Amino acid sequence: MDKKHIRNFCIIAHIDHGKSTLADRMLELTGTVDKRKMHDRFLDTMDLEQERGITIKLQPVRMNYTYGGADYILNLIDTPGHVDFTYEVSRALAACEGAILLVDATQGIQAQTLANLHLAEAQKLKIMPVVNKIDLVGAETQRVKEEISTLLKLPIDEILSISAKTGEGVGLVLGSIIDIFPPPEGNSNVPARALVFDSTYDRHRGVVAFIRLVDGTLKPGEKIFLMGERQETHILELGYFRPKYEKANQLETGEVGYIVTDFREVSKAKVGDTITTQTVAERTRTTAVVPLPGYREIKPMVYASFFASENSDFPKLRDSLGKLKLSDAALSFEVETVASIGTGFRCGFLGLLHLDIVAERLFREYDLDLLITSPTVAYKVRLRDGGEQMVRAAIEMPDLSKIESMQEPWVKLEIIAPSEYLGKIIDLVIKKRGIQETFEYGSERRTLLIFEAPLNNVIVDFYDKLKSVTSGYASMNYEFLEYRAADLVKLDVLVAGERVEAFSRIVHVSDAERQGRNILIKLKDLIPRHQFLVSLQALVGGKIIAREDVKAFRKDVTAKLYGGDDSRKKKLLEKQKKGKKRMKQFGKVSIPQETFIEIFKY
Repeated sequence: MDKKHIRNFCIIAHIDHGKSTLADRMLELTGTVDKRKMHDRFLDTMDLEQERGITIKLQPVRMNYTYGGADYILNLIDTPGHVDFTYEVSRALAACEGAILLVDATQGIQAQTLANLHLAEAQKLKIMPVVNKIDLVGAETQRVKEEISTLLKLPIDEILSISAKTGEGVGLVLGSIIDIFPPPEGNSNVPARALVFDSTYDRHRGVVAFIRLVDGTLKPGEKIFLMGERQETHILELGYFRPKYEKANQLETGEVGYIVTDFREVSKAKVGDTITTQTVAERTRTTAVVPLPGYREIKPMVYASFFASENSDFPKLRDSLGKLKLSDAALSFEVETVASIGTGFRCGFLGLLHLDIVAERLFREYDLDLLITSPTVAYKVRLRDGGEQMVRAAIEMPDLSKIESMQEPWVKLEIIAPSEYLGKIIDLVIKKRGIQETFEYGSERRTLLIFEAPLNNVIVDFYDKLKSVTSGYASMNYEFLEYRAADLVKLDVLVAGERVEAFSRIVHVSDAERQGRNILIKLKDLIPRHQFLVSLQALVGGKIIAREDVKAFRKDVTAKLYGGDDSRKKKLLEKQKKGKKRMKQFGKVSIPQETFIEIFKY
């Protein structure tokens, strides 16, 4: 088909604003999916997505639509809305020319609405604003349109109003996609050039690459080259997403589709690579194909260690993480060994939800039972000899005498909330060592607050507390800002006077006492009682900042006594006391494996 009749677009929005429901109505109106097979959130193919009601993976689909007497191909890429999956959104945007900006009529513009809009504008995509959920009783369609008009500097009458649930106005959206979004550019008479925007591993087929063909054509059986990885393979099969794989005889310029390769190693088809049919020899004789820009290298925000419950499952965990990384480019991992637990992987994530989803997928899809450590961030340590080191766990922290200074990651925090909650929000952020910057956007009902805060104080419980103080009305987005100097210390735990490295962690000096006491209280319940008293101490440098004791078992040595004065009783208790002291001197505290697991859990 002529590329003038192709439209490539995606839907971007804050979480739960109706992206997947709008996609469902489009599938119905275009007849892409038979009504008998249709169900809610049709493009959310993972069980986790259906259960949690969120989109985790981008999902492409090709729809045929007749408009104005002409046949068109509409390639939709459904995207996630949660901040932890922003990288999925950025990859989808690179394969499109336009984006539908969907806004809930009852909630208005939210934090992730702005974040995704900025991503689309950076890619120079054409934006089409749409207000959804106009059928709800609490809908404030006109007010939300005014917010969008102010934000995008567009006339209000150019903003569409729909109900994705009932289908009202969705037909107008399909027509506007064709009228507003530009067709793809590209040259069909040059060697093929395609962007790998996603990929997956099929145990029967091997590696399947999801591509946007920018130039040329591709056919089954052709030899192709991945320019970034310098790998070559053959096209075993290609086709479209409808939304399941549908074979085709060829892919043409501007189209979105898939390629089945003969790769069996997941690392050979990386997201962001450029596929071409031009051989190495041809590149030296003629004008060489220029690789596509691809994607920026993603930097993890949160780290946690994954260990298999059974050490024999380590190879299975390694292979499973490799396969997951093929479809989740934001995941990173490296081997890590902890003496008290075994060998596992130090993994990097974009946030806690990302961590949770990866862990759940490993359990469901690969049948792995995991131990997961509490999440941390990466710190920069400048050494006295001029070197610099990234520290992701307390066990990696150099000796204090070798450290010149330490830095922690800070993020820009965007919070949108009703104006009446501003005082509580500011108080919460200040308690998290945050700094208020500015009010960037405001209306009668909502205000956007900009803060800067340490990432470590944001990732754990900040979002839950924000929802609590704002009665659930606030939304939040954050992005990495820079590393800043911080007064960080290593918090150690002594059990019966012996340092247990597995319990150590890096904390800010202002929070050391609170965290140290919390760890000891938890350990007090987890470590079994011994025949002697076991002291638990939290230590920073050479200073004890908190202490708890696990009381000893005590035999009632006075049970056989009766009557008379208490001199015999005191003598027996004193004898017992000396015995306990001697036992403590020569005894050793036994810490069960379950204790390490419980302390590590986040």
